[in-house]
Amino acid sequence: MVSQFSCAGIELDLYRYPKQQESNLQAWDAADEHLIKHIVENDITVKKTAIINDSFGALQCALIKREPTWPLFVETDAKTSLLGAKQNLEDNHLAQTNISHFNSRDLLPTDTQLVLIKLPKNLTYFAHQLQRLSQVLPAGTQVLIGAKAKSINKSLLAIIEQNLGPASASLTWKKTRVISCVTDGKLRKSLVQVTWPVEHLNLTISNLSNVFAANKLDIGARIMLDNMPKGEFNTVIDLGCGNGILGLRAAQLYNNANIHFVDDSEMAVASSQHNWEVNQLPTELGHFHWDDCLTHLDEEISADLVLCNPPFHQGEAITDHIAWQMFLDARRRLAPGGLLQVVGNRHLSYHIKLQRIFKNCKTVASNGKFVILQARK
Repeated sequence: MVSQFSCAGIELDLYRYPKQQESNLQAWDAADEHLIKHIVENDITVKKTAIINDSFGALQCALIKREPTWPLFVETDAKTSLLGAKQNLEDNHLAQTNISHFNSRDLLPTDTQLVLIKLPKNLTYFAHQLQRLSQVLPAGTQVLIGAKAKSINKSLLAIIEQNLGPASASLTWKKTRVISCVTDGKLRKSLVQVTWPVEHLNLTISNLSNVFAANKLDIGARIMLDNMPKGEFNTVIDLGCGNGILGLRAAQLYNNANIHFVDDSEMAVASSQHNWEVNQLPTELGHFHWDDCLTHLDEEISADLVLCNPPFHQGEAITDHIAWQMFLDARRRLAPGGLLQVVGNRHLSYHIKLQRIFKNCKTVASNGKFVILQARK
């Protein structure tokens, strides 16, 4: 893994989080470099700066390295991004005293003078971020957005102008461009949370803007719901819960079971908690955790069932290291005899990983695209 970051005279050691992961993916990309290069070459001086979607802290580390007193307002929806940035700041001996943290549902301060954004993959989420910025930024505030050149087109620039202010893109450098936007000071309303029924389960589901499967059941969740484990389970973990549909179904099937919803996305955890409440499930049995897999879950929590629909990408990168960590964490958290049930695309070969970790694995159901696997501790 490449860990030596060097751009515009700034030298750093940067790692993805967790540092010991087996992927060979580096902790920054050319869009990070382009934003930093733009700041240095345009001699942008210290001012109250918001940083949004900074995957593992490259932007934070670069600004603090350039000027230790730079005041930063950092917004992220991903717990791994929050933890990764803290890890990289510590590893590079950079002060964190001037950094304030916000999740993706918090409004940033009204005295923000500069905004740096990495373009997210989810454009609905991006539009929501711009709308929220329009609610706090005065007219004339500079917003710089780093993105791959191939992602920038008239439609994207129109989204920015519609939700924040007029925008234009720089020349291409390392296949990336920096979009410059100047806020127009007009207030936009935030996107309405999407709500839809799952009629055959008598459930109502709502999704915030950065939650997977915006207005319908994804195919993987559907086959999992049709093949939920039979038995008595007292403690269930919905690992990578998204909108919480698997955990909600578990609450219907397993009477008086404690259901723990866990996701790297704060919006996913918030959506799960909202859906638990809307569907009038017992308050004392629903538990909600914004976490990097099961890293920080209370050590006293021991599950007899873990349900898991793992992601196979992290931002733009396709990777299986998250699934590995989920399976390892599940085994550690399961009680003896406890069950892990996983759904995934057939081509991902999760059965090989589960066999290696649990020394057993069986196929419960499959179709042309997905397979459901069980492994027992």
